Amino acid sequence: MTAPQSPPAGGTLAERIAGLSLTSPEPRPVTRPALRAFARAVGSDHPVHHDVEAARAAGHADLIAPPTYVVTVAQAADLAMLGDPAIGVQLQNVVHGEQSFQHARPVVAGDELTATARVESARMVGGSCMTVLRTEVVDAGGHEVAASRSTLVISAPTAEEAS
Repeated sequence: MTAPQSPPAGGTLAERIAGLSLTSPEPRPVTRPALRAFARAVGSDHPVHHDVEAARAAGHADLIAPPTYVVTVAQAADLAMLGDPAIGVQLQNVVHGEQSFQHARPVVAGDELTATARVESARMVGGSCMTVLRTEVVDAGGHEVAASRSTLVISAPTAEEAS
């Protein structure tokens, strides 16, 4: 992952992260073993996730991923952006509130996916930063595959903790 653009110094956590974005520099290959393992992990025994012939019979080029598979690509970009030491977020202080996905097409074995994470909104509520991330996932041709929208609650360090 490439580092996000430099956050502004000082200010609240919300002010420091507002508008940040990061694009993964290397595409993430989607393999049959990865799709099968993810399907097993989420308890999906549908044949289109495990059997190439079943996936092709259903009209797909290869195995397809369970709908939540894009989280593996999206969260890697999200964590790389928020984990930048210049931002000052300690990942153990991040609580994942909710997440939704919008799919343009199924993820298929053989895809090479790239994610762009962007802070859509950030506001301070007490000592926490309510953050919404939008992460767009595209294939090797730059065509939209899916988008993820995550709501995070980030406990902001006090001035003493930050220094």
